[in-house]
Amino acid sequence: MRAPVISLEAIEVKLGGMPILQDVSLSIGQGEFIVILGPNGAGKTTLIKLLLGLVKSSAGSVRVLGQTPHRGLREIGYVPQRRTLDVELALRARDLVGFGLDGHRWGIGLPSRRNKEKIDLALQEVDALHLANAPVGQLSGGEQQRLLIAQALISDPRLLLLDEPLANLDLAHQQEVVALVDKVCRERGVTVLLVSHDINPLLQFTDRVVFMANNHTAIGTVGEVITSATLSRLYGSTVEVMYAKGRYFVVGAEV
Repeated sequence: MRAPVISLEAIEVKLGGMPILQDVSLSIGQGEFIVILGPNGAGKTTLIKLLLGLVKSSAGSVRVLGQTPHRGLREIGYVPQRRTLDVELALRARDLVGFGLDGHRWGIGLPSRRNKEKIDLALQEVDALHLANAPVGQLSGGEQQRLLIAQALISDPRLLLLDEPLANLDLAHQQEVVALVDKVCRERGVTVLLVSHDINPLLQFTDRVVFMANNHTAIGTVGEVITSATLSRLYGSTVEVMYAKGRYFVVGAEV
């Protein structure tokens, strides 16, 4: 059988001497769409940084794509937490996407027909080819997010990490971005880890969820993890989960 894309065994991560991740074990296969949930400070972004090789574990074993995580691994596409870009920014959409081709190198990448073709293909895949020459700062939040996803995909990664890509987007744009990521995941066979505060926009797309809270972690299907019993165990206090009209509602914790 093919080795898992991500394998964590009894991982511990400390920052400033404080435990952020404790005894985290999970295995994620090729092509899975995984949503990482939990309150602020639970370690969701730290987990992403661990997989990118930006932080090191103090205990346990980490394998990503069959190797120890390290910076600059081109088989990983990464979309960090988005900040609103200055409306005066004159950088074109295609230039922003193009950073994914040679952003790991020093200096400015040289233009070429091959690079232009790859940029156009990436823009087309996220339905943004019509924005190619638009100033990035004048695009909507949803359009900017499409460009950042195209930038992450342009190196043909096997693993795509997205840190809160739905933050600050309205419901319509959230649904567009999630559907887009799901399409890429299925068509390319790319493994997706997406950090979110809310499972509801992702319900129809996710294969499994990782819920992190109070230095504890649970992984499984939505129906297995988003339950009163599981979340109460993670938080160490009573949490009530209700499902109504196709949405989950959680009462008694910051979820």
